[in-house]
Amino acid sequence: MALVTANLNKKKCSLCEKKSIEISEKLGVCKECLIDNTKEAMLIITKKRLIYRKEFNLPLSPPKTKGGINCGDCVNNCVLGENEFGFCNLVKNEKGQLIRIAGDVSKGFFSFYYDPLPTNCVAAPFCAGCTSNGYPHYSYVNGPEIGYNNLAVFYQSCTFDCLYCQNYQYRKGVHLSKPSSPNTLIDAIKPKTSCICFFGGDPASQIRHSNKVGHLALEKAFREKRIIRVCWETNGSAKPALMEDTTGIALFSGGTIKIDVKSYDDILTKALCGSSNKYTLQNLNEIGSYLDQRPESPLLIASTLLVPGYIDVDQVRKIAKFLVDINPKIPYSLLAFYPTFVIDDLPTTSATHAKECLNAAKDEGLTNVWIGNSHLLRET
Repeated sequence: MALVTANLNKKKCSLCEKKSIEISEKLGVCKECLIDNTKEAMLIITKKRLIYRKEFNLPLSPPKTKGGINCGDCVNNCVLGENEFGFCNLVKNEKGQLIRIAGDVSKGFFSFYYDPLPTNCVAAPFCAGCTSNGYPHYSYVNGPEIGYNNLAVFYQSCTFDCLYCQNYQYRKGVHLSKPSSPNTLIDAIKPKTSCICFFGGDPASQIRHSNKVGHLALEKAFREKRIIRVCWETNGSAKPALMEDTTGIALFSGGTIKIDVKSYDDILTKALCGSSNKYTLQNLNEIGSYLDQRPESPLLIASTLLVPGYIDVDQVRKIAKFLVDINPKIPYSLLAFYPTFVIDDLPTTSATHAKECLNAAKDEGLTNVWIGNSHLLRET
């Protein structure tokens, strides 16, 4: 395991004035103040978030306008007044009508490319395209599908607002691209394309579009007597009723739903990502209940980014316990943090932190836990 070095300068919490290398001055407060002094801490973070949301010309917060129109497709439950946009910037109240600029069954904002299999995605240790799991029903090869490719679909919008977003550039062009129909992606499926993966941004913000593509892909697979797995990589914030459809598509096709659990305590998700984890936990519970229906190739995989100073052993232990109560066989990937976007003043995750989290998850009873990108870990 190659360990990286990091900038270890101490930063100060603006509330308690504690100093640590694992406090982000860009965020403004430490984890302890978020938990113990929530109101003041969130005011500080909200002010910082508003500054850069304005820079990207994005709605400053999920609207809750009295007498407005409810969207309801994700956990933000935006209520839009006249001419207001939803938090994702894709939904608008126009003359009393809810208008979806993109993300419905007819059009979406996305880009795509072909990723040779086996890929480096979170699900790689278990998915049918990278292992022998699911062969021959869900895979062409009894092992990694070398020579085949994944159609990687990047949705250019999100329901969350993560201050450490690895793909933050999408914010610059939510409305700059021309929306495309689901058939654009179906036409892009080549003879050697064995799976589709929706990510972003986040497909939760365009879940109706991705579900439509998924259904059309299933029809194509049936018509051509071939394998097309359909996968999602998401924060899990889509409305559970819509995620039921997603679950059915992934289950039937041999695909995987990869849910990134930002934290267990909701206040940390709100602070770091601008939204609630309520639907994330609910969707984990509901999707996880189907795990034993396809034991040869896991339907659900969870992951958590180990943000130094904020997502600690306590959070991982709580998440692991939650997953164990659903099904102890749910695969769980712990991911090393790399500083970027707004929170670029933290070090990478330490090897000690990662090992402690790994042991905690195992202690709670999870049987499939691993560190997904150990090459990013720092020595101290």
